[in-house]
Amino acid sequence: MTESRQPLSDRLSQWVHWTDAIALSTALNGNPPAVPSGARALSSAEENECARVRTTLRNAIVGNQVFATRKRRGPAHVSEARVDTAIDYPAFRQTYLSIQQSMETGIGNLRGRLRALLAARTPGMGRLAEVDAVMERALGARERSLLASVPGLLGGHFDRLRKAGQETVADDPASGDAPAVTPGAWLDVFRKDMQSVLLAELDLRFQPVEGLLAALRTS
Repeated sequence: MTESRQPLSDRLSQWVHWTDAIALSTALNGNPPAVPSGARALSSAEENECARVRTTLRNAIVGNQVFATRKRRGPAHVSEARVDTAIDYPAFRQTYLSIQQSMETGIGNLRGRLRALLAARTPGMGRLAEVDAVMERALGARERSLLASVPGLLGGHFDRLRKAGQETVADDPASGDAPAVTPGAWLDVFRKDMQSVLLAELDLRFQPVEGLLAALRTS
């Protein structure tokens, strides 16, 4: 894929509404916000809560039965091929959307909580919290739009794998109760691929949280 030669600043300008650009400029160039009294240091409670949310979301992906590969004993059964032809993509799509919603809610709450802690530190950290809030608001719609397209792309991947799997089984020269090609193997490949994409999305969504945590640790 050819890398875009358009400067990053130009690409960002296409994503950020002019009102958000003004807010971002104000956050960067305006007077630092006043720091309220009684600011408290980052405690293990916040660190633990971030770790808990991430672990919970990861377990929802790794431990989801929709992505569990089937355990086969001995030769593949003919019924497996019949089951695979009956499986369709909407069940996977719904699971993906549900996990996406859980990520957006859980990580969004964390991000707001960490920003509040950051704003209570120093004027410089308060400015960083303002910038993060503006960036979340400015780029959130673009991020949601891009991530919302992933289930559709995976739907195409599902169809291609199923077609290739069915053609492979149909062309299998083996016969009898022990075919050389296992019916439904394509489905396990798809489950693993979708799970991997969700885990990558979790890492992507958690990057702002990691950045705020890093700032809190150094302040």
